[in-house]
Amino acid sequence: MEHESEADFEYRWLKLRNEMKARFGKKPDLNAMLLLIGVQELGQGAGPFTKEQKQDLMHIATCRVFSISGYYELERVDEEGWPHYRLVRPVPFANLKEQERMLQWHIVEYFDSLEDE
Repeated sequence: MEHESEADFEYRWLKLRNEMKARFGKKPDLNAMLLLIGVQELGQGAGPFTKEQKQDLMHIATCRVFSISGYYELERVDEEGWPHYRLVRPVPFANLKEQERMLQWHIVEYFDSLEDE
């Protein structure tokens, strides 16, 4: 992760959540952001999805955002279009707060990279 001040990061995270609120009508939490990324990565539209599929979508999103830092890589896309990732190196998690912060940073980076395309 880049070295940026906590204030700068908080600003980028809040800005992203506010952009999502403008787009979808409510400010998404971390899980909602992961679900959005999972749906985006699957590329099959907004659903409807079962509870199990939503969990799978959030897993896809987690792998996808952590692929930014080389923790996961896309292994294959199955016949139904679902991406499958493999762990390249362990994600260094210490406690829940640090885990959440690392996930937030990767989510911000993910959306920033979409804007750069």
